[in-house]
Amino acid sequence: MARIQNRRGRGRRMKNEMNVVPYIDVMLVLLVIFMVTAPMITPGLINLPSVGQASAVPATPVEIEMSENGEVKVRQRTAGKNFQTIDKANIVEEVKALVEPDSPVVIAADGKVPYEEVMKVMDTLRGSGLTRLGLLVNQKSTDGKK
Repeated sequence: MARIQNRRGRGRRMKNEMNVVPYIDVMLVLLVIFMVTAPMITPGLINLPSVGQASAVPATPVEIEMSENGEVKVRQRTAGKNFQTIDKANIVEEVKALVEPDSPVVIAADGKVPYEEVMKVMDTLRGSGLTRLGLLVNQKSTDGKK
C-alpha cells in the first residue's frame, strides 16, 4: 500500500511546496536573541571636537622622505623648509630634534622602496616613543587622473 486511500478512493498527492514554517520559527528566535542582547552591547565612545578645538591650527608634521636609492631625508613640513639628508642610524635623534609635543610624523616613501624598509623605520620611531606616525600617499581623483 504505497498510497493512502481517502474516502473517495483517490490517493493523496505529494505537495510540491516548500514548508517555510521552520524557517520562520528560526528567524523569530534569532530576532528575540538580537533584541535581548542589543541593549547589553556598549557603544564605542568617540571624542568629537568642539567648535573651539576644530578651529585650532593642527601641529605641523615632520616629514621623512625615503628614496629608492636608500637615502633618507627629514624636514619640518612648513613653507621654506628644505629636506636634510640624514643617516638611518641617527633617524630617531634627528626626528626628535624637529618634533614638537604632539606633532605627527609622516613617512613619504618612494613606491619602489621595499615595504620592509618602511616598516623598519616606523618600528624604530614607534619604539622611541613617537606614537603619531603615518604614511604619506598620493590620492587619486575620482575621474581617474592623478
